[in-house]
Amino acid sequence: MKFLDLAKVQIRSGGGGSGCVSFRREKFIEYGGPDGGDGGRGGDVWAEVVDGLNTLIDFRFQQHFFANSGQPGMGQGRTGKDGSTVTLRVPVGTEILDEDQETVIADLTEVGQRVLLAKGGNGGWGNLQFKSSTNQAPRRANAGQPGVERVIWLRLKLIADAGLAGLPNAGKSTFLAATSNARPKIADYPFTTLHPNLGVVGVDAREFVMADIPGLIEGASEGRGLGDQFLGHVERCAVLLQLVDGTSEDVAEDWRIIDHELDAYSHDVAIKPRVVALNKIDALDEEERAEKKAALEQISGRPVYMISAVSGEGMQTVLRALLARIDKSKPTVEDDGPWQP
Repeated sequence: MKFLDLAKVQIRSGGGGSGCVSFRREKFIEYGGPDGGDGGRGGDVWAEVVDGLNTLIDFRFQQHFFANSGQPGMGQGRTGKDGSTVTLRVPVGTEILDEDQETVIADLTEVGQRVLLAKGGNGGWGNLQFKSSTNQAPRRANAGQPGVERVIWLRLKLIADAGLAGLPNAGKSTFLAATSNARPKIADYPFTTLHPNLGVVGVDAREFVMADIPGLIEGASEGRGLGDQFLGHVERCAVLLQLVDGTSEDVAEDWRIIDHELDAYSHDVAIKPRVVALNKIDALDEEERAEKKAALEQISGRPVYMISAVSGEGMQTVLRALLARIDKSKPTVEDDGPWQP
């Protein structure tokens, strides 16, 4: 299934049915009086989170969702039929934005959540509603209220505990494949990963979800490479694992590029708790390991974990560090809120 994390959708709720002007006409009833029924109510448009979806691909093939209008009222006091409701089925982690792509209408993070996007119009009153002691034969009825038409954007942000960030070919996909059952594409050329991947990582009889996003390059915030369009998927993460390629000639510059792109995308993402790991150390000798670790620790100001996703060296240690940060981010009864870096 193709991955799609942004979709533009046009919705419209149903208009209310018109009220009816009618009079009772039966044999032997001299003064029948009004009996026009009310119009039916227009259908609503809802969004609902369902299980089993992980992409917005369905909205590429259908972008218009129009609810039915209510039917007009009828004689003998009969109310028109209500219009049917339309429901947009979306995956967990979907944000619903207004047409400006900035105003958040709803953030759906749990299965079963529902939000009303467009309310159907009320049906108009029939002339039976206007009968009174001074107006016993009203000849008026109301038209139904019109429906609501609007354009919305659906943006999917994956629900993950930890996110991977790094330059292309830093070994992010290899790391995810080595620590989980996920099978992302792995190859010896940049931008092998073209869409985010999720994997369930196990360590010390515990599990957490990790997200692998396509690699960033310098200028990604300005649209270079694949841009920063996928960084939204790490906004919900409790911690970021920044992988640096140990075979790079300048590991400090590699770290600086990613740090700059994260900060350019969002300050909230830039200040997230971060674990730094030097990957591919199986290709380095002891002197190179020490030299590059020192350079990375100096520029990042953080302890650097030495790992190899191929040989497995240091993998359990860095996974435990990630799990510890995830646990700290979860509020407890005594805490006033989530852990801050």
